[in-house]
Amino acid sequence: MHNRCPPQRQVDGLNRHHWWRDAVIYQVYVRSFLDSTGDGVGDLAGVRAGLPYLKKLGVDGIWLSPFYPSPQHDHGYDVADYCDVDPLFGDLDEFDLLVGAARRLGVKVLLDIVPNHCSSEHPWFREALAAPPGSPARARFHFADGRGPDGSEPPNNWHSMFGGPAWSRVTEADGRPGQWYLHMFAPEQPDWNWRNPEIAAEFDRILRFWLDRGIDGFRIDVAAGLFKHPELPDSDDPEADARTRDSVNPLAWNQPEVHDVWRRWRSICEEYTERDGFERLLVGEVSVPTAREHAQYVRPDELHQAFFFDLLSAPWDPDAFQKVISEAMQDIAGTGSTVTWVLNNHDQVRTVTRYGEPATEGSGLGAARARAAALLMLALPGAAYIYQGEELGLPEVVDLPDDVLTDPIFRRTGSRARIRDGCRVPLPWSGQASPFGFTSGEESAKPWLPQPEYFAEYATDRALADTRSFWHLYRDGLQLRAALPQLGEGTLRWLDSPPGVLAFTRGDDLVCAVNFGTAPTPAPVSGTPLLASGPCAPGVLSGSTAAWWIRS
Repeated sequence: MHNRCPPQRQVDGLNRHHWWRDAVIYQVYVRSFLDSTGDGVGDLAGVRAGLPYLKKLGVDGIWLSPFYPSPQHDHGYDVADYCDVDPLFGDLDEFDLLVGAARRLGVKVLLDIVPNHCSSEHPWFREALAAPPGSPARARFHFADGRGPDGSEPPNNWHSMFGGPAWSRVTEADGRPGQWYLHMFAPEQPDWNWRNPEIAAEFDRILRFWLDRGIDGFRIDVAAGLFKHPELPDSDDPEADARTRDSVNPLAWNQPEVHDVWRRWRSICEEYTERDGFERLLVGEVSVPTAREHAQYVRPDELHQAFFFDLLSAPWDPDAFQKVISEAMQDIAGTGSTVTWVLNNHDQVRTVTRYGEPATEGSGLGAARARAAALLMLALPGAAYIYQGEELGLPEVVDLPDDVLTDPIFRRTGSRARIRDGCRVPLPWSGQASPFGFTSGEESAKPWLPQPEYFAEYATDRALADTRSFWHLYRDGLQLRAALPQLGEGTLRWLDSPPGVLAFTRGDDLVCAVNFGTAPTPAPVSGTPLLASGPCAPGVLSGSTAAWWIRS
């Protein structure tokens, strides 16, 4: 295999560099990062206090999970006010301090924006509930009459991503059962009707509010959503979204009109880029069936980038990894954008566990594979997003008691199979017992999710002191990525490899190889690796290990 993937850098016919094209961004799940007030919940001041740690790690920017006013039915992804800060996390003054501190350190700041749905406590939805059927207030959402002689059946058969029907019935002002409203997630998250021009105008205002405060861009939640089929017909497979926990229903997701929204948002960002002289970024959470469809979202006049989840979902297999990487490079990089690689996020089981690691052990197969996958990701052309705790090698917490679970998926289904609380447990910073430095003060509350005792071995103070830790692997990889011109952008060429090994070159002389098997194998390059995810003798690539070499 000597096929060469297309070059990553070609924008508007120019050979220009834009900061986002090869950036490494750290996802901050605010409520679990660092608590500055002692209430057991992370906050913006905690993020500000943690910026030196992130700068030392070597990331280019941070993406902040939603911190807007919210009843927290889905941890802030149910937004009640898009232009303020929930007191749980601070206030606008604290937000401005955070942005200023990040700018002084050279760290970009991205906000998580949620345009597909809002909170049932949003003023416009409360207005809609009080208004009659057919009113302009209800036209901002998807209200419809029920089916059946008494309207007691939902308007169609769609199911929510979080389980159960995607429709809830309201009680009208006269006390009688009335219309139904659509929510593709929880009932507390009504979907906006983007066919109503008021919604587009309102989000223009929201974007400008935050851009005026100096942010560097937005991570867009459910970016393949927004528009639904105008007739809201029945689905051939109504439970597909809930079964896969993915945007599968073609009637509810990936409608062609959504691309007009991203062109509109891109033009707003370009306006600010030209005005202020620094580039604003739009990166979308795009879950679509193929890399070719994914590429449609990152055409030159739409989103700058979109998360490529196929690498995250790929099994630990060299052929599977090669296939998804090749497709991404061919279809997505071919648009002039760069691929946005991701292995972890706040919705997925952490790699240490996903790749086979028992939850209570700090070494073994899952950890070795997670380290190797990280080094592979950082060697790929394009951008990369790291989820907080990934750099510590945190495993998924799989044994949280039912009475502490907060995920609406669990509340709606009673099933633990797809709950997301296990990857959201607050970070351990120091010490031998909970709260591990996450929250401090004489009257400190317990962390909002309990931390297991074994988190002590993953605490950041211990990780920084141990040069063999996940943290040092990530830091060393990031430093080399910044220093080596072959990494970030450029080409990728696959090399002939032994069975179970995936190897490629970046540029003319940098080689990355990953041994997906458990037994040592001859390395594709002689000599000692420049960087390796595990111990490697010269000329040998250990099992479940990735390494980088510079060919002489």
